[in-house]
Parts: sequence; structure tokens; C-alpha cells
Amino acid sequence: MSEAGSGRGSGSSVPQRTPWSLVAATAALCLVSATSVWTAGAAPMSREEKQKLGNQVLEMFDHAYGNYMEHAYPADELMPLTCRGRVRGQEPSRGDVDDALGKFSLTLIDSLDTLVVLNKTKEFEDAVRKVLRDVNLDNDVVVSVFETNIRVLGGLLGGHSLAIMLKEKGEYMQWYNDELLQMAKQLGYKLLPAFNTTSGLPYPRINLKFGIRKPEARTGTETDTCTACAGTLILEFAALSRFTGATIFEEYARKALDFLWEKRQRSSNLVGVTINIHTGDWVRKDSGVGAGIDSYYEYLLKAYVLLGDDSFLERFNTHYEAIMRYISQPPLLLDVHIHKPMLNARTWMDALLAFFPGLQVLKGDIRPAIETHEMLYQVIKKHNFLPEAFTTDFRVHWAQHPLRPEFAESTYFLYKATGDPYYLEVGKTLIENLNKYARVPCGFAAMKDVRTGSHEDRMDSFFLAEMFKYLYLLFADKEDIIFDIEDYIFTTEAHLLPLWLSTTNQSISKKNTTSEYTELDDSNFDWTCPNTQILFPNDPLYAQSIREPLKNVVDKSCPRGIIRVEESFRSGAKPPLRARDFMATNPEHLEILKKMGVSLIHLKDGRVQLVQHAIQAASSIDAEDGLRFMQEMIELSSQQQKEQQLPPRAVQIISHPFFGRVVLTAGPAQFGLDLSKHKETRGFVASSKPYNGCSELTNPEAVMGKIALIQRGQCMFAEKARNIQNAGAIGGIVIDDNEGSSSDTAPLFQMAGDGKDTDDIKIPMLFLFSKEGSIILDALRDYEEVEVLLSDKAKDRAAILKGKMIPSYIINSNPETENEEQPSSEHDPQNQSAEPMTSNSQEVDLADQESPEESSLNSHPELLSPADTDNAASVSPSEQNSNPTENHEPTSLDGECTDLDNQLQEQSETEEDSNPNVSWGKKVQPIDSILADWNEDIEAFEMMEKDEL
Repeated sequence: MSEAGSGRGSGSSVPQRTPWSLVAATAALCLVSATSVWTAGAAPMSREEKQKLGNQVLEMFDHAYGNYMEHAYPADELMPLTCRGRVRGQEPSRGDVDDALGKFSLTLIDSLDTLVVLNKTKEFEDAVRKVLRDVNLDNDVVVSVFETNIRVLGGLLGGHSLAIMLKEKGEYMQWYNDELLQMAKQLGYKLLPAFNTTSGLPYPRINLKFGIRKPEARTGTETDTCTACAGTLILEFAALSRFTGATIFEEYARKALDFLWEKRQRSSNLVGVTINIHTGDWVRKDSGVGAGIDSYYEYLLKAYVLLGDDSFLERFNTHYEAIMRYISQPPLLLDVHIHKPMLNARTWMDALLAFFPGLQVLKGDIRPAIETHEMLYQVIKKHNFLPEAFTTDFRVHWAQHPLRPEFAESTYFLYKATGDPYYLEVGKTLIENLNKYARVPCGFAAMKDVRTGSHEDRMDSFFLAEMFKYLYLLFADKEDIIFDIEDYIFTTEAHLLPLWLSTTNQSISKKNTTSEYTELDDSNFDWTCPNTQILFPNDPLYAQSIREPLKNVVDKSCPRGIIRVEESFRSGAKPPLRARDFMATNPEHLEILKKMGVSLIHLKDGRVQLVQHAIQAASSIDAEDGLRFMQEMIELSSQQQKEQQLPPRAVQIISHPFFGRVVLTAGPAQFGLDLSKHKETRGFVASSKPYNGCSELTNPEAVMGKIALIQRGQCMFAEKARNIQNAGAIGGIVIDDNEGSSSDTAPLFQMAGDGKDTDDIKIPMLFLFSKEGSIILDALRDYEEVEVLLSDKAKDRAAILKGKMIPSYIINSNPETENEEQPSSEHDPQNQSAEPMTSNSQEVDLADQESPEESSLNSHPELLSPADTDNAASVSPSEQNSNPTENHEPTSLDGECTDLDNQLQEQSETEEDSNPNVSWGKKVQPIDSILADWNEDIEAFEMMEKDEL
């Protein structure tokens, strides 16, 4: 066991970093060395308050699970805004996200062992009977091997593990005869054909009915898979082998792990994100602990715990040393290139890395776990939830939050390790935020945008499988749980596997294959798992002493002394020139450019063009500085166009039975009242006649003083706005006429004017896709009077409902105590026979101005142009769906240390090429003329655009 407080544990030494890496390293040093006033530790939470919070978690689970069973089952998932089930093929495709859905009642299977942990044994018994009676695993549907393994196979095995435990106790499940295990075995055999590759790495997808490669299978042509996808199988597959005695499952999972280990980058001991399943070549050579790799590391350590095989621990420790050497820059965890680990691959972090502090607790390396967890908590306090991705200076990069449980997981493990009541307060915050911002009448809705508070019609199965399990365990005492949780290990989906499997059916050879690939120093490794009961025997304030310097990491800055710290790292040299500071008329700047191998060319039209030749740089360090400078120039040029775009807006339904709990993502308009600069608009909604709003309204009395609902199509947005404004409307909501359109699957629209002066339009106008608009139309049909709030961001319910006779649990974010009528999920609005809209809006992005070899990370802004019909452009910089980008309204760090803010400014992840048609933020040198030493770097940067969580 690592000694408590030993810093980075094994591999704690940090080599001298390049200037590029110094940016984040210096920031980290600033954050952990900032002066602060020490305060007393958090007061212990009373048994009564813990029980109250535990009961609240139980009620929240009942709300989510009950609504799934009532409105969605046997569908895979609940759609909490429309109160219906998500069935694969019946909803617009969400791409890879839908690969988790297999028409096998995913949420029910994923929730089985959660029911037992929450002491709902009767419900568990009923749920098992439903699974055995209703679930079919022989469906003609292509699913993710990874997701099916961790959610369905893991769910069945977790359910079996606790079913046999309950049966042994003698009260429940006396009828049970391993039926869940037999289903798991059936599913295991259905997944095995995916491993039919020369490498042993599985195909990423498989057809549950037809397997791989058959024409009817519609899969088997893929060549790439993510490291986590291939490396997160051993726990479930080994458990299946140990439970059943069929060794083939564990053998295949081990073979995949062996291949990944052999293909690691030998000099850095890191693995990439994506690998070719046939050749073993790394397709994406960036490495981190977040999306695409995360659970690979987790399963190496947990495989040692569950199976007792030393080789897994050796491999984990080897990787962990590399992670702490290159990736961990406390409190940050930054991706690097596997072949040049001193070179950062990107300057943003994704939400999935929030699991890592919990894994570090299992490792016994507590200090960096506390630091990273605290940094993440500060981000949550700023945005209410952890964005899918955020930059190193804590701006939103991807704005969604699908109710991920990884932060709650790490909170639970840190509380177990430290006993610090601070983590109970963290858990309490999570509960309050879920109830206040994500709870809707039919469950809990994912956040489409943490900046606006808008919702997505999505409640993933992992929310029930993990979030409530970890939150309940956080507040539960040992006597609150009907079995000993310490006898089980959590899978990455929080399913429980019994530790006694380590001594059952051990037919797999324990040959230590690790030493075949590298020579290891045994003194480097800790061969036991940490005992959380003795981690902090003498210093109860240990965790607080580590956290305290990070308290203001997000909203405050560090002392001015950071400049001196950074300068000392660089041996007295000045910080590298940043693109944002560059002035073409400054002789000192031109001299710095020359040193970095960057040439400046004045064009005839007055623009300035920059070209870099790395071979002309004064040193390799200067060449790296030059490469980063050019990338920043590309990003700066792109960002200038982004800033011309408007951020999304929010439509919040505040009347009964919603009471502000449903928030819809809305597109803004480039005309009318700007909701970001004025007070929100509040009013009841009314449909306009004609519904398209393209002529004088025939029902002005109906829309007078209200917010008019208008259908898109047949005329300009500005014309619609004028017509409803003339009728006395105080605002307008345009609803897309393309049936089934959704902000889940399409870029958000930004409504443009008609090319004329629109200063006469004084009311706010927002745009909703068909799916979101139907929610309002359904409510209007069912409840007659529907009141909404149009704003730039969802408002606090206590403020908007002040003075109304509203149940206290709504305003106070406490659990509901009464049943409410749910809105109907279907609506066929009248007068929607308008012809399909034909827009002449043109998509123009930087790629139109670049050569094919140029950077693909530009954010593809779509410029507005007047059209003879609805004139709209997609607000792609917000990219709220599968591939969002920067925050439109970056929130810089408050405080005095502006130099730190500069050093944390985003580094572009794009290629370095440029074009003379773009201003001086580009370089024109062909890729193949750059030193061969940079080729892999350029390839890695190019791949960054394809990174999707």
C-alpha cells in the first residue's frame, strides 16, 4: 500500500518538461501553492441528517425507476420530457449513443443490483421475474460490444450475485435457480464472435442475432476500436467463466488485454485512444485517462483485485507510473502524445476522467485524488454539473451533461478513504443539483447545455445503475445495507461481483506474461490494496490540507508570484510569445518569431501571413514554441468568427405541472430583444392563426399579451415576428415544420433577418425544433394554459415561482410527495400542412478557404446570408449535440494573475498548415516539407476533431 500522503506514489518523480508542457505544469504549481487562510474542518454530519439524505436518494431513485417502469418499460430507456420509452429505430438516430440500445430492456437490467443495494428486495425479486419473462437477447440489432458487456452482461451477473446472496439468507429469491446466470451465459456466447480477429481485439459492434460479417449482420467491416472498448471486458468475462466453469470467456478477454499491453508505446508505457483491431496500429496516438481509455486502466487494477493475478497489477503500476509522470499535472489530467509524452495533445478535459480519483483511492495514492476531485468540484459549483468537456482554464468546451455518475463514484471512495465529512457535503450538493435542475415530472432529464440549464430528452441507464448506488452508499452506515459491500468489487458500471470468485474455477493459467515485454523493478510496486481504515490514522485534517489551496481554482486566480515561478522553471527566460499578444509592428516580437522558425510576409492587400519552418528554429524547444504559436494563430482566427455567433437560449415551462422543471434548448434570433442583455420575457403561450404567421393574424385577441407559437416555413422569420408583434404578442416561438427534428441530432438554428433593417422588431424570438416544440404543444393541449419563460439561461424556480401557491418541494428542490398528471407524449397539431421549407442559407467554414491538408479542428462556423424564405444558419460553435466546441461566452478567471490566464489559453489541436486567403493566423508550408520528426504530431492533431465522448 502506498503510504498516505506520499505524493504521487510510485513513479512520483517528474522529469524536466518542455516549455509547452510547462504551461500546464506551472498552472498546477500555482494552484497548489496559492496562499490561503486555513479554516476548521467540516463539521461531522449527524446520523439523522445522513439518514434524511439517504432517504432522499431512495425517493429520487423511486421517481426515476418508477417513471421508467410506468412510461417506458419494456423499452431500453426512458425519455423523461415526453414521458415515453426510447425504442431503437423509432427515434431519430443519435449515432454511436444508440449502440447501447438492443431492445433488451436495458434500464431494468442495469438497475437490478441497485435495487438490492437500496434495500428494495421485493422490487428486485419482481424485476428479476420481469427480466426472465420479457427480455429477449436474440434481437436483430447491432449493438456495442463494450456497452452490452458492461451494462447488460454486467447487469445480469450483478443481479445473479445478489440473487444467490439473498437466497442464501433465506427470505427472498428462494425460487431462484441461476436463471440470470444462464441468460448471461447466452449473452456471452453471442458476444464471442466479435473476438474473431487475428489480434484477439474484439470488433466494436456485433449483431445479437446474426453475429459478425454475415450480410444480414450489417457489421464486421470496422477496423478500429477504442482502447477502453477492447480492454474493459475482463471483469465480466472472467466472472462469467468463474461462475459457469466455461473458461473460454476469460481466455478471450485475457487475450485482448495481452495484445493491448504488447502494443503500448514502449518508451512512454502509454496507450493511445484508438487501435486497429487487425494490425494493432494506433489510429489515435493521444493518451489520457478520460474517454476512450478510462476503464482500461480501471480493469487492470480491479482484475488483480478480483482474480489475484500479479501480472495485472504489474501492468497497472507500469501504466500508472507513466500517467503520473506525463498526464497528471495536479490538479489537471491532460492528454499527451504517446510517442512524445512531454507534448500536450489538447488543452481540455472530458467528464469521464472524474472516475480517476476513485481509482487512485483503490491504488492508495490519495493526494492527487483529492486535488483532482476538488478541481472537478469547483467546476461543478460553477456550472451546477460537470460539462462533458472543459478547458484548462475551466471554460465550457462541450456543454452537455448526461447525468454521468463518475464524480459521485470518486466522492464515495474518497469519503471511505478519508472519513472527511466534507465529502458528505459534496454528495448533498449533488443531490440538490439533481433535484433542482434535472428533475422533471417523468424522471430526470440530462442537461443539454449546462450554461442555459436546458434539458435533453434522455435518461441513460447508467444513471440508475450508478448514480443512486454511489449516493446511497455515501450516506449509508454499515447497518443500513443488508449485506457486506466489502465482499464485492464494483465494475465500471457499478455492478457488484463477489470477491470469492478469485478462488473459484481457476483454470486459467496465471503465467506472468508482463515480464516478456519489459523488465520491471519489483521495488517499484505495491502488492496489496490499500486499507481505507488506516489511511489517515493520525491526521484527520489531511484531506482538507490538500483541498484548501484549490478552493478558488475556478473563480479566482493565483498570486502574482506565479510569474516568478514560471520564470524559474525556464531558467530565467521570458514566457513564450502567445498569439493573442502578437503585434506585427513590434520588433521584439519579430525577433522571437525568427527564433521560433516563423517568417512574416506582408501581403499586398495589407494582411500579414506567417509561415513556419521548424528546421530554421534556433532549438527544438523554440521549434515547439513556434508550433504552438502557429496553432494558437489558427485557433484565434477561428475564435474571432465564433464570437460573432450567438449562444443558445432557454425556454422554461413554469406552469403546472412543470413548475420550471422542464427547460428546452432554443435557437436565438439575430433581431429583436436580446435576452442576454434584457430581463427575461414571461407569458402564456398561444398558437397564431395562420399558424405559419406569414400574414396578418386573424386571432389577435388570442395572442395579445402572450407569447405566440408559430410554425416555420413559407416566409422570413422577420416577417413572422412583425406579424405577431403587430397583433400584440410579447414574444414568439418558431417551431420547426420538419417533423421529428430535434436538437439532439441537429445543430441549433440561429434565426437571421431578411436583409433589411430589423430595428422595428422589439420582441424576443426563439426557435425550437419539432421535438422540443411538441412538448409545448402537448402541454397546451392537455392543460390549456401554459406559461413559459424565455431567457438566456434557466432561472431558479424559487425566484420565478415566488408568490404562487406552489408545493414547497418544488421550490426547495425536495423530493416530490404527490403524484402529478403527466403530459401526453403525442400531439398532432392542426394547420401544419405547410410545404417543406427550402432554405438558401449557405454553409461556409474555414475549410472552404483552406487546402485539403489543412487543419480540421476549425469550428466550421456557418455564415448567414439573406434568403427568399426562412433564413437560418446552424450555430455550430455551440455544437450542442454530438460534437460541441467552445463556450460562446468564455468566462475568464477572475483575479489578478492574468499571466496564468494567458498560459492556460487554449492550444489548438489542429494541424499546422495555413492558407494565404486567411489572415496572418495561418501558415502555408506543406505538411510534407516539415521535419519528419513532426509528422506524428500533425497526424495526432488532425485526429482531435474526431474525438467524441
